[in-house]
Amino acid sequence: MGARIYSLTSVSRITTDELREALEKASNGSTRAVVLTGQGTAFCAGADLSGDAFAADYPDRLVELHRVMDAVPVPVIGAVNGPAIGAGLQLAMQCDLRVVAPDAFFQFPTSKYGLALDNWSIRRLSSLVGHGRARAMLLTAEKLTADAALHTGMANRSGTLADAQEWAAEISGLAPLAIQHAKRVLNDDGSIEQPAPEHKELFDKAWASQDVIEAQIARMEKRPPNFQGA
Repeated sequence: MGARIYSLTSVSRITTDELREALEKASNGSTRAVVLTGQGTAFCAGADLSGDAFAADYPDRLVELHRVMDAVPVPVIGAVNGPAIGAGLQLAMQCDLRVVAPDAFFQFPTSKYGLALDNWSIRRLSSLVGHGRARAMLLTAEKLTADAALHTGMANRSGTLADAQEWAAEISGLAPLAIQHAKRVLNDDGSIEQPAPEHKELFDKAWASQDVIEAQIARMEKRPPNFQGA
């Protein structure tokens, strides 16, 4: 009985596969809590923008990872030790609880790269930070500071990995079936359901657009992208 710690950097195919395998193992053992943290100075710098983030199956793999994290019967605590950007923010939101370092921040830079977010991410963000702040983060790529995260509810506590580990140890002594029930009801909010046809059409249109290609080229050429909305 106890807590497990897993660390990550960017979100790649290998990372998502390894994390899914690790979480599935945690579901079958004596683990009572899981702590997810970052390697180095960032919690997770997002997807690999050199290519993996733009793969056709990338959104589906993130949704599948969400399903795995949702199915883990124990609390997953995110020890957000630094920036959580893009897919890193999605992973942070997938955690049941978040302990956030003072210098951490959260950001969805999707509008800078022509990418669209899945419905679950948009709705979970809105539920954690409020509708108005979610709009600013999604439409303008605004950053959410650690202090703001504490005030909105994105962060449950301010602290370090050690603080997250201590919290996980406390949780390990609580009644596991009661926790499992609460987690299941809290997560059963309908946000993972299939999107409406018009939502999916706009999502697919964004991912297949020339703007996505332009963002990649502009990044390699170290210049601002010239988006055309096509």
